Amino acid sequence: MLRINPRIEAGDLRGPIDELWDLSSRKLLSMEQRYDRTQGAPVFTERGRYRSRGWTEWTLGFYFGSMLLQFDATGDEGFLDRGVRGTVEHMVDYVTHTGVHDHGFNVVSTFGNLDRLGREGRLETDLWQRRFLDLALRVSSAVQASRWAKTDEAGFIYSFNGPHSLFADTIRTLRILALGHRLGHRCLGEGDRQFSLLERLLDHALTTARYSVYYGTGRDAYDVAGRVAHESLFNPKDGSYRSPATQQGYSPRSTWTRGLAWIILGFAEQLEFLETVEPEESGFHSRKPVIMEDLLRTARVTADYYLESSPSNGIPYWDTAAPGLEHMANWAEEPADPFNDFEPVDSSAASIAAQGLLRLGHFLKEAGDEEAGKRYWQAGLTVTAALFQAPYLSRDEAHEGLILHSVYHRPNGWDYVPPGRRIPCGESSMWGDYHARELALYLQRIDRTEPYLCFWGGEPTE
Repeated sequence: MLRINPRIEAGDLRGPIDELWDLSSRKLLSMEQRYDRTQGAPVFTERGRYRSRGWTEWTLGFYFGSMLLQFDATGDEGFLDRGVRGTVEHMVDYVTHTGVHDHGFNVVSTFGNLDRLGREGRLETDLWQRRFLDLALRVSSAVQASRWAKTDEAGFIYSFNGPHSLFADTIRTLRILALGHRLGHRCLGEGDRQFSLLERLLDHALTTARYSVYYGTGRDAYDVAGRVAHESLFNPKDGSYRSPATQQGYSPRSTWTRGLAWIILGFAEQLEFLETVEPEESGFHSRKPVIMEDLLRTARVTADYYLESSPSNGIPYWDTAAPGLEHMANWAEEPADPFNDFEPVDSSAASIAAQGLLRLGHFLKEAGDEEAGKRYWQAGLTVTAALFQAPYLSRDEAHEGLILHSVYHRPNGWDYVPPGRRIPCGESSMWGDYHARELALYLQRIDRTEPYLCFWGGEPTE
């Protein structure tokens, strides 16, 4: 169980965050000089060097997006130039990619960050540059929203596995639908029938809350409050729910911790966004209080489960029911040990979850629930403090990764196991590094009383 530090403040992390940006700069420059992008998107490191993995190209936006975050945090315009060039030269095809559910990762991390920087006044853009960014976001939102499977009650954006498959991860990619809605995009289908991006965002979030998350209500024999199923399966013929499943977790009835982290951050961020949406839009008025209550319930139950099921420093093992944990006495009462002989930790889950905990805490404090808000806020700071130091922050100049001890696909055995070790350790992932940078930028702005970091640029929907 996480031991929350009740006294830590964002300012206490100023030194580690400054060091992170210094290391990040050098690692991005080193990687740019060496990495051959014809190999595909950089995904994870092996022996300290980034390599690709031919599954989907879902991490390329995190690579160029990291350069944009580096500029955002440090003002180094060289990284802005690199991020813009990479986005324009390599990310355009992804805007119309109809085969994946990851638009909120790749496109928001690149085109979305550029759009946000422009709205914040950090980036000067002319009319046609703004239109270019707007068009990319509009098209991407429509493509993502078109991957739509109906259920007996609503529907969801289906994963690359097909119309039967709902992934927990997709909750964080709803950002692209939010941006499309914010831009006023009208989606048209067969017969010019219009469908609402906001309604699909809401329906997907509510379907995820209902089927991907457990609430301790006896839904099955393993119904623990806050448990998350990586994948939920539906009958594509009639939309009826069939069962939980997993791709990267240990079991359909255990919790893959990165999936849990996506849920925490995705719901917290959507709560922040939906708070800015005028209730009259798209029939949202009468439903808003109930929807917000449902989404908040999901965010809190999963955040509580993360706090209860993590080791004492908040860096989780890759699955809460990983079989090797039974050989590790008191693993939940001690800091995670990435060098153990039984099960790997996943620092990328901590990079994602820490930001979710902070955003949830901030949202609750803004809503007047000071006690609950402070608990999640302090939990997020506690996890961040553990993540931004040894043995997780990579100070090795020869290692291209920023945050060590991330894993990608434990069941498939894709992760590198160093000589003399029995399990993967010591490596990084592009999503883990990107989200560590995003986490650092979020807290840096809090510490400096700069504009609150939000993917839509902070302006309310008109």
